[in-house]
Amino acid sequence: MASLVVTTLTGDTVPVAAATLAEFTAALRGPVLCPTDTGYEAARALWNAHITTRPALIVRCIGVADVLASVTFARTHQLLVAVRGGGHNWPGTSLCAGGMVIDLSLMTSVRVDPRTQTARAEGGAKWGHFDRETHAFGLATTGGTDADTGLGGLTLGGGLGWLGGAYGLACDNLLAADVVTADGQVRTASATENPELWWGLRGGCGNFGVVTSLAYQLHPVGTLVAGIAVYPFAHATAVLRFYRELAVTTPDALNTACALQTLPDGTRVVGIGVCYNGPPAEAERVLQPFQGLGTPLLTTIQPRSYYQVQHLLDGVTPAGHQYYGKSHFMARLDDAAIDTLLAHFAQVSSPLSVVVFQQLGNAANRVPAAATAFGHRDARYNLNLIGQWTERAEAARHIQWVRTLWEALVPYSTGGVYVTNVGSAAEEGTAVMRAAYGANYERLVALKQQYDPHNLFRHNQNINPAVGAVRT
Repeated sequence: MASLVVTTLTGDTVPVAAATLAEFTAALRGPVLCPTDTGYEAARALWNAHITTRPALIVRCIGVADVLASVTFARTHQLLVAVRGGGHNWPGTSLCAGGMVIDLSLMTSVRVDPRTQTARAEGGAKWGHFDRETHAFGLATTGGTDADTGLGGLTLGGGLGWLGGAYGLACDNLLAADVVTADGQVRTASATENPELWWGLRGGCGNFGVVTSLAYQLHPVGTLVAGIAVYPFAHATAVLRFYRELAVTTPDALNTACALQTLPDGTRVVGIGVCYNGPPAEAERVLQPFQGLGTPLLTTIQPRSYYQVQHLLDGVTPAGHQYYGKSHFMARLDDAAIDTLLAHFAQVSSPLSVVVFQQLGNAANRVPAAATAFGHRDARYNLNLIGQWTERAEAARHIQWVRTLWEALVPYSTGGVYVTNVGSAAEEGTAVMRAAYGANYERLVALKQQYDPHNLFRHNQNINPAVGAVRT
């Protein structure tokens, strides 16, 4: 193995001697990949093909000992570090240019305890892995809406999903986590052990260490009634107004989403997604108001298992396309916001781009704002603006479309943004970081100062420590 030039925390570069790299590699179970190594390109690739960042080395960890060694190596040599879990996000913060990636994607085991209705998963597991295992026992927890999403990233940022109405966010179901902190220690965070760290992990993203395992509360989940009803774009105003009323009056058993998109034949449509987590016989009564919208172009609403529900949106945002996204939290959906949204979507720059309202859910809204680091409990929806395209040369105009629409909708938002949809602090700025963490920001700064005072874990939606940090 040759010597390697690696970017440091200050942005400078340092040579790491071949003997030093060899000694580090020999101490690991998993491989270390450099840009000239076979397998590097596959390991570097993310869900979002717009991200072309090239780290100097990717450490593919097999277990906690590998993570410990990697954190110690990075700290000792003051290397720029990124942490990769599922690798499924818009901004691509799980890669760092010229630095070192601590890659958990080989750590995917999930163990279910049906007696206690809990499950523990490794930090690289995706929701598809998790749901498959819990489904075997008739159990589930809130876990996003895309099986390709990583558990760690979603949960540490909050975690909206189809079961949120009854069971809250993914972070509300996090019972404990094992974390390798910047000082090279393994700490367990729970309600009884390091409780302030546990508080911060539930919404504070990857600021406090590398989460190597997560334990969740599970819930009995049987047959659900779920699917999407699709209507012509010409009826979009009426459909969005209907959705507004539906989301306000939903029982806990029902969670919803609403989307604007373009069909493969070029037809623009509006769709409402539902997931009823209750007796199937009751679903017809709960969904009866849909009849007032008339006959849809298409409906897929039917009884399904939760595992099937988690694949309901497969194909909407496939891996390998290019993405740019921004989001708003919204407490209500005013007529003026509807008009603004529809006017912009009528001029959407890419037929692959999608606009999605995702409902937090009743149980998620009832949690006090200070109970977890995710504090946006006053929001009814997260509005995702997802620019999607395939040709790299087209990126600028599609990104501009998203940014223009986001700016136009600022007056109708709560002022908060979903932290998992935010890029780096250098790209977004301090004001956006504060908006992402809301009223809990200062408490998170104090926690960052305690566990990562020199900001080793900075290639994320970063919270700068109060003092002593090498500033980003």
